[in-house]
Formats: sequence, C-alpha cells, structure tokens
Amino acid sequence: MHHRDDDIYASAPLRRLLDEQRRALMPELQRCYGTHALLLGAFADDVPPALPMLGCWTVLQLAHGRYRGDLLAAADEPLPFVDDAFELVLLRHALEQASDASAMLDEAVRVLAPGGVLVLTGVHPLGGWSPWFHWRARGRRFALQMPWRLGHWLRQAGLEVEQVQRVGRMWPGLAAHTAAPVSPWGGGYVLMARKRRRMATPLRIRPVPVAVPAGNRLSPGTRRSSAV
Repeated sequence: MHHRDDDIYASAPLRRLLDEQRRALMPELQRCYGTHALLLGAFADDVPPALPMLGCWTVLQLAHGRYRGDLLAAADEPLPFVDDAFELVLLRHALEQASDASAMLDEAVRVLAPGGVLVLTGVHPLGGWSPWFHWRARGRRFALQMPWRLGHWLRQAGLEVEQVQRVGRMWPGLAAHTAAPVSPWGGGYVLMARKRRRMATPLRIRPVPVAVPAGNRLSPGTRRSSAV
C-alpha cells in the first residue's frame, strides 16, 4: 500500500522549496573549498551542489532509521567517519527525519573540520507550511526544527552562525511568481555556521644556562652557569 509520507519530498511544493533553498545558499557555498564534503539528505535522488573548489562528496540519505547511499549504516549509531573529516557538511532536511536531532548535530559538528562550514535546511515550524507538512506526512512523526534554537545550540558547541534566513513561499500552493527565494515569511529556512579553528598554543621557552670562560661578557638576559 502506498503511504502518503513516502513521497513527501517528491511533492511539487517541497521540490520548489528545495530549489529555493539551493538558490539562496549558492552564493555562499561557492566560496567553500576543501577536499571532502558530506551531504546528508532526506530523499533518495538528492545530489550535491556543483562547487568548483570542493573535491570529493560523500552522499547519504536518511530513511526509516538507516543511512543509505555511499554506505549503509544505522542512523542511531555515530557517523562512520573520523573527526574533522569534512570541510563542508550539508544537512538537507535530515533533522526532520532524525529520531534524535541533537545527536545528529553532535555528529555533524564532530566530523566537520576546523574552519569548515555546516549548512542546515528544513521546513520552518511556524507558518503555513507546518500544517500542510504534518497532514502530508500523517502516520509518521517528523520533527520540524526552530532555526533560532539550532543557532543557539551551535553557538554553545563553539560554531559561529553566519547566516539564518527564511526561504520560499508563505504557503505551499502559491504560484512561482508570488515570492522571491528569500522571504521573511517563507516556509523553509537555511542556516550556515562555521566551526572555529583551533587556537595554536605557543610553547614556553625555558632559558638554558650558557658556560663561558671567566671574565668574558655575556649578552643581556643570558644566565651564567654555576659550573663556571
């Protein structure tokens, strides 16, 4: 039997919202650079954005408690990557399907390299999209996230929030010409944060005694050895 929630991300309103979120992010994403990036999405045919300064993408889809795509893994386990593995981590509507959004954010921050960018997108819980979203996905629980809460959590985790915007149309059924991609009443949001680089701790240089013949002068600050 076909379930209403199975095709929610393939529906025309959400496809338009995804396109609007992509357009709103592209100017900033074009500046991202590095060798590895991670896309964690909510639908099977999601593809990463074409970014000229980023090399290899790892693509995962979250569905029914499992990751699929470039690898298979259980979603309730840590991501199978080493710390600081990716210069860009893009969570595209993935938090809506996560059974534990906080744990997913913890993992996203863990695998993000210092100086790297974390991007979150989703449906905004306040507005005309929330009732439609829950009606369309009835029979399955989704967790719509408040962007300001996500931003607060990321700041507590040591990231710098660089962009938070509402994106898209006020209502799912509005025609394409009725709203710009970025709108203060849009049905979706985009959030971009950067992980702070680790501070280099200078080594404290210990003075070393210098042995010199008796009667010779030492340079200022040089400690005379007691052995002389």
